[in-house]
Amino acid sequence: MASRIPELFRGLVDDAAVFPPGNSPLPDAVSGHRAHRDAWYADCVGPLLVPAGAAADLLGTLDAGHRPEPEPLAVAVIARPGTDRGVLADGVSVLAADPRVSVAGVELGWTPDWRRLGLPGELPLALEVPRGRTEQEAALADIRVSVAEGDAVVAKFRTGPTPTWPWPDEAELGTFLRGAAASPVPFKLTGGLHHVVRGTYEVGHAAEENHGFLNVLAATAAVLQGASKAEVEGLLAVRDAAALGQVADAWADDTAARVRGAFTSFGCCTVTDPIGELADLGLLTAP
Repeated sequence: MASRIPELFRGLVDDAAVFPPGNSPLPDAVSGHRAHRDAWYADCVGPLLVPAGAAADLLGTLDAGHRPEPEPLAVAVIARPGTDRGVLADGVSVLAADPRVSVAGVELGWTPDWRRLGLPGELPLALEVPRGRTEQEAALADIRVSVAEGDAVVAKFRTGPTPTWPWPDEAELGTFLRGAAASPVPFKLTGGLHHVVRGTYEVGHAAEENHGFLNVLAATAAVLQGASKAEVEGLLAVRDAAALGQVADAWADDTAARVRGAFTSFGCCTVTDPIGELADLGLLTAP
């Protein structure tokens, strides 16, 4: 029996193994990513996300024999907001010059002068937007200009907590989704999306609220159809995975394509968690 990978889930999960809470060492992350690329669910997995400051370490890992042969290792270079611009530019330059690596994109914090960072113009960019409503609206409006000009730029929003970034609830996430759709601006999400459905999960031996990526897919579809603020927030709050799965599975191909055109991907430090939950719901089928 062949595997079943609907278009809705292709390239949806970026491999954030080296980031919290997974914090996988680079050699393990590279080996793990190769295993993902060889697995039946490979079409669901995006690039390996690598901190800009770890570019030299990544090449050292490849030198030590952790090589993703026969194909180059697809990576996205990540610079969290506040990262020194020189570190980002140097990291991209070092990795792009090595034939063992394919730089699939760059992620950095949005600033009004992001266009002057000197990055290669053809690289897809994800710009992490701020939380404040005024600042976020300014960032989305700015990104929209580049999107309208045909640039490969998406907005990025953090859905999981950090020491300085409290968890955004369904009202705040819903505001971002509606703002991105109104621009319109495609987006990706990062942090805290480990599960298909909204719930309370154990993270680092503590209970933590997490958004579900099926919730986000359903809410995105609703936003694109002009749903109200209450309807979008209600979908983000649903805790019934089977019901959300039935909704997504019933979408026509054009609906799925429009949803994924808006919600491009999310980063997850344990790729097999969301993949396994999709398989448990019957939305993916292993051979």
